[in-house]
Order: sequence, then structure tokens, then C-alpha cells
Amino acid sequence: MSANSEFAAGFQHSVLTGTALRSLAIVTCMDSRISPLAAVGMQAGDAKILRNAGARVTDDVLRTLVLASYLLGVNRVLVMPHTDCRMATADEASIHTTIRDQFGVDTSSLEFRTVSNQREALAEDVARIRAYPLLQKGVSVAGAIYNVSTGQLEPVDC
Repeated sequence: MSANSEFAAGFQHSVLTGTALRSLAIVTCMDSRISPLAAVGMQAGDAKILRNAGARVTDDVLRTLVLASYLLGVNRVLVMPHTDCRMATADEASIHTTIRDQFGVDTSSLEFRTVSNQREALAEDVARIRAYPLLQKGVSVAGAIYNVSTGQLEPVDC
């Protein structure tokens, strides 16, 4: 809370609205090594950021993109998974087993959406957004893999 007090004391974003000033939404992983706005040269208010494990395009991501495309100024989407992602280095069964064995919790009712091939999963997720019938027409969608060791984005032809 003390860190928030310091943040609030110098807060300068009260003039921002909920609209993405640069018309971009970024779907990325929850990994704390990623600063999505900085990675694409933007700042607070420029883009909408959607995070989940593995940067996967889930039903909730699609729901959020529909809202963003109609109500929040988004007409571009970047799907941005990253290198060294736990969702790309283990399979569903091993993650369920690890959680069960280490913590005694049965997570078998959940789908973690791990990937064995990040490029294929990225192409699938980009295609899923492009084909979604409720998304506003004209939204462009691209994919790139963020390298957590170098900060570089590698565009992936999807």
C-alpha cells in the first residue's frame, strides 16, 4: 500500500479514457517478465492488454476483443506469446500431475491449454480471432513471439 501511495502521489493518467489511443489490443501471457506496452513502444492508454497463461485465445479473450473492437477503439490485435513459457514446456497431463502431487489439488476439470509447438498454436489463435463472426469487420490480427531474454519481437507469418 505504501508503494501505491507513492504511485498515486505522482499519478498523471487521470486524463486518459477507456479507449485504446493507438487502436491496439495485445493478447499476451501473464508472465511478469513481459512489459507489453514497452515491448511495442507504447505507454499507458495506448493499447488494451489481455493476459492469461500462455497468451492463448480463449472464449473470454474473444468476448473481450468484441467489446474492445466495438466500444474501445481497437482495430488491431497482436497475439504475443513468449519464449521460455511454462505452457510451452510442459503438457497438460504433467501440469495436472505436478499440482496434484505437490499441492494435493485435482485440477483435471481445467484445460490449461498447453502447447507443444508455439508457432502452430500462435497461428491457430490468430486464425481463431480472424474467423470470429462477432468481431467488428476490418480488425487486423498479427502474431509475434516475444523473446524474454532479449526483448525482441519475432513476427510470425500467420
